[in-house]
Amino acid sequence: MSRGAHGQEEGTPLPEVVVQQKTHSHSATKTKKHQTRPVAIQATATSPQSARQQSFSGQPPAATEVAGIGSKGLAIPLTTTRLSGEAIQSQLPGTSDTAQLLTKAPGISIFSSGGLSGLPAINGLNDDRVKILLNGMVVTSACTNHMNPPLSYIDPSQVAIADVIAGVTPVSNGGDSLGGTVVVESMPPHFANIGDGVRTSGSLSAFYRSNGDGVSTAAHAEAATQNVSLGYSGAWTKANDYARGDDGPIVRSTLYEAQNHALTFAAKNGGDLFTFQGVYAEIPYQGYVNQRMDMVQNEAWLFNARYLTHFDWGTLDVRAFYHTTEHRMDMLADKSGRMPMDVDGTDLGYSIKTEIPLTTADVLRMGNEFHRETLNDWWPPVAGMAPMMGPDTFIDINHGTRERLGTFVEWEHQWAPAWSTLIGFRNDMVWMDTGDVKGYSAMYAADAAAFNARGHQRTDANFDVTALARYEPTANETYEIGYARKTRSPNLYERYAWSTGDMAADMIGWYGDANGYVGNLDLKPEVANTVSFTTGWHDRQRRLWDVKVTPYYTYVEDYIDADYLKTQGGMSMGGMGMVMPSSEFVTLRFANHDAQLYGVNVSGSVELWDSHEFGLFGLSALVGYVNGENLDSGDTLYHMMPLNAQLTLNHQLGNWSNAVQLTLVNAKTEINDLRNEPTTPGYALVDLRSSYQWENVRFDFGISNLLDKLYYPPLGGVDWADYNADGRVGLISPVPGQGRSFNAGVTVAF
Repeated sequence: MSRGAHGQEEGTPLPEVVVQQKTHSHSATKTKKHQTRPVAIQATATSPQSARQQSFSGQPPAATEVAGIGSKGLAIPLTTTRLSGEAIQSQLPGTSDTAQLLTKAPGISIFSSGGLSGLPAINGLNDDRVKILLNGMVVTSACTNHMNPPLSYIDPSQVAIADVIAGVTPVSNGGDSLGGTVVVESMPPHFANIGDGVRTSGSLSAFYRSNGDGVSTAAHAEAATQNVSLGYSGAWTKANDYARGDDGPIVRSTLYEAQNHALTFAAKNGGDLFTFQGVYAEIPYQGYVNQRMDMVQNEAWLFNARYLTHFDWGTLDVRAFYHTTEHRMDMLADKSGRMPMDVDGTDLGYSIKTEIPLTTADVLRMGNEFHRETLNDWWPPVAGMAPMMGPDTFIDINHGTRERLGTFVEWEHQWAPAWSTLIGFRNDMVWMDTGDVKGYSAMYAADAAAFNARGHQRTDANFDVTALARYEPTANETYEIGYARKTRSPNLYERYAWSTGDMAADMIGWYGDANGYVGNLDLKPEVANTVSFTTGWHDRQRRLWDVKVTPYYTYVEDYIDADYLKTQGGMSMGGMGMVMPSSEFVTLRFANHDAQLYGVNVSGSVELWDSHEFGLFGLSALVGYVNGENLDSGDTLYHMMPLNAQLTLNHQLGNWSNAVQLTLVNAKTEINDLRNEPTTPGYALVDLRSSYQWENVRFDFGISNLLDKLYYPPLGGVDWADYNADGRVGLISPVPGQGRSFNAGVTVAF
């Protein structure tokens, strides 16, 4: 791995599969040399700068790092970014949304969707089009508005590593997705050294954000022998509505609270490792400024197990998981009215992957995966609101199931010291079905009857291909070209949401646009054909400077967009005598269209000055641009991020680290007319971060949006909460971003 002057581990080939122990010193004045005892093939390679840029992260003294199948060579394309250590730790005081950690990777942008539930987009392809693996688990958003996406089930303080593969993704790392893959792993197990007996360790952290009075706490504790480890990680966070910039008022429906508790058991025997983790995650409430509904309860249990073992012929990595969620939506105090919506969802599955070194130049990877999703979505009646919301229960999804069986094979070959190639093939069979539905009353009968009269079972046979070639003519340059054919089948809501009524359709959609959506039983799977070319220049040790430029083009057959059904009119609220004016909103039906996306990602870092007296200064930069178009209608695709850049000046002197970050975003003028997407002006934000490590204590301080700039994130959606509070008249505005916030944190290790 390499680490540039920005202190971020980037997408260079990872080492062989390892289970490795390290002994770390916490002394601020005296640093001991790492004592490394390899348990498997070889020790993890570290960059020349890693020791001097490593900051305290609250990890126990002995850490076991686990690299699984596909952790080297072209299985890790040049478009991969690894976030770990300081790249994660430095962001903890400023956010409780794990998705926000990913913004340090090229090509990533975030849909704003609740304070804890951001939805990542890679090169303009978003949400379900991005493969997210959480400790090997495929976790589905069990919600009509995707309020509980996968990354909402892990607190940022519990993330040890996040790998972002942008664009062309090897078949071993993706399936049933288009845009790329995000792999998030929690803290690895720790074991005692030989002769230490039972070793205990842990850490406590507390963070505060002035804007919204956000408070977060985190704890980790572990007891381990040489071969057995038992660990606990917990986190709790709470925040009120935040204030917009320019000393403006609060932004309604942005409050939240969450807790997360994980218990991990691990055992190792030589080079073999077994881990089992159980997680309880609860979000008692979370406001959604850009949705008509809020989350009033989300309670989940997640279980995952992994067995990593080695044979003479290669490595075997087996995972299994189960997830169950009880999700409840209604309206918090910032929104008027009542409309309870209940969802119960489960995920279960396994993955079996193997890596076989056929020769010194050939590696074969094979695997089989299974994922089963079940979903029940029903809306209890509301007294006095018939016939619109009563007297019966509204059945939205009735025992919906989505099963996927995937198989892949991937061959990597080293043709010469400078040339290597990878080619992979993948098949995913997807089976979907659901039961009959019904509405609150007879006013929904026609839509329900039309849906129930048709067969609901659907089968998709999807095929993916990935081809990569890498050329390294000198120690200062690397070139990589890639092609991928990736396929994604519709989700349950895209196929099975059935009511065309304004109120019911408005409850469907994770776009933050306040429009209504209706499913389509005739949807075909999306097929994306992506070509990208990465050019990388760097110094010989990848230590002093590096630059990567990746232009890409994606053509998507049967892209799941939407067609216009009707403009919404005023809706009578049953016996309440109320009318909801909504003439600027539309009802849309999910539909297949051809589309194209193209853009470029640029990243780089340079060491500016290394002084024994004044410290190490470095500069890092990210630049991104994407354009998307519906080729049938000519309309711009929804939620395309305009030209943007992130510049960070880093400084490190001993145990003191500092950063000044400048974020530049161009005006968003290319908008999706179909959804009445708002334009947003360009803006510049300045953030400050500083940390100091004193023995076993780390102090963090930062200021977000230093100049208190009033701005509107281009992917923030529309401000339904303010629009609703102001009587739903006039034009709805985009969601304002967060104003100035003073952030502080402290972490104590023991």
